[in-house]
Amino acid sequence: MPAAAVTAATSDILTAQELQIAQMAAEGLTNREIGKRLYISHRTVGAHLAKIYPKLGTTSRVQLHTALKSGTIEGEPSNPAGG
Repeated sequence: MPAAAVTAATSDILTAQELQIAQMAAEGLTNREIGKRLYISHRTVGAHLAKIYPKLGTTSRVQLHTALKSGTIEGEPSNPAGG
């Protein structure tokens, strides 16, 4: 799924920084690598991930990757157009 589609599907669920961290974690970056790129502590990254997982109905980076890639996010309507 294109990044723009992921952003649209999750923008109501995640903050901009949470989305950025989720995408980096889903790509396989470690908390330390994410922290270095965003100029935040690796512990802060971990805290964000702890908030992200329940929001997306996931419990791991693998599930996070799958959810972001497929656009299947727990609690998301199956037809986002509302039809």
